[in-house]
Amino acid sequence: MATIQELSEYCGVSVSTVSKALNGYTDISEKTRELVIKAANDMGYFPNANARALKLKKTYNIGVLFNTTTNLGLRNEYFAHILSAFKEEMALSGYDITFIEHHVGRRRMTYLEHCQYRHFDGVCIVTANYESEEVIQLVNSDIPVVTIDYAFEKAYSILSDNYRGMKQLVNYILHQGHKEIALIHGVNTMVTRNRIRGYSDALEERGLEVQKEFMLEGLYRNPMVSEELTNKLLKLTKIPTCIIAPDDHSAMGVISALRKHGLQLKDISVAGYDGVDNMDLLVGIKITSVKQEREQIGREAAKKLIQLIEKPSEQVLDTVYMKQTLIKGNSVKKLVRIGSS
Repeated sequence: MATIQELSEYCGVSVSTVSKALNGYTDISEKTRELVIKAANDMGYFPNANARALKLKKTYNIGVLFNTTTNLGLRNEYFAHILSAFKEEMALSGYDITFIEHHVGRRRMTYLEHCQYRHFDGVCIVTANYESEEVIQLVNSDIPVVTIDYAFEKAYSILSDNYRGMKQLVNYILHQGHKEIALIHGVNTMVTRNRIRGYSDALEERGLEVQKEFMLEGLYRNPMVSEELTNKLLKLTKIPTCIIAPDDHSAMGVISALRKHGLQLKDISVAGYDGVDNMDLLVGIKITSVKQEREQIGREAAKKLIQLIEKPSEQVLDTVYMKQTLIKGNSVKKLVRIGSS
């Protein structure tokens, strides 16, 4: 591995010029910068991380809090896309990411203690129990924080607009002639609460009553639970004409239950959520859904966190909503009511 002195001699410039080229200073020519960077790549030069951290007062290490309510972890496609885009964007600016844990070796730490131990420049909270004391303590610390799908006053918060996304989906189903619309939703989180509000408001704005028996709590990305809850809906005296699943994967469970009862989509329509790619698991069925811009969320979170770290005085903590897009599949059929023209 080459040293900075060897790099200086190879390029025929001073050590300070090499340092400026590698650290992005503007008082050297672009030609010199390109020469130094090419030589560094060719010679396998890497700066000493500890010395760089002391000099710049930065570790170029970002903490990521990723604590899901299920055991899917990184197999959850929604979060996997966000984290992948976040990591790629961070890498472009020279930052590494480390997952925040409760243990370092055998020593147990709070989230904040782990961040302080690792000297993270900033933190992105992708998913967690946002109402826990530990998370609140971390958000209220001096460490720059960006949160996803939950809003805090002391963090830059990026939310996928689940309220408008669900409202858009329900309005489309209503436009297709449905009035008895059931909602199987996920566990009680801000995302779920916003979707329930969108569902309820869309119905009420059309003068329709929200029927409590049509709202059932299930689990995200769990087709088996959605299948069981669909069986309950089918036992009601008045059954729904359309069932909205917590997500596209869970919609498969709804369809499975319908088929076991001898029903097809022409009998009871089905909608999902998330707009997952390659959800053509059942031949001929394209799930009507709402696409969340997962990669855009991840990139935006990285860019905002870098700005909070590198230009803190210029930033304003804010809450931004990422638009969602309705995907009109063929799983929500046009309902023709008797006596309609």
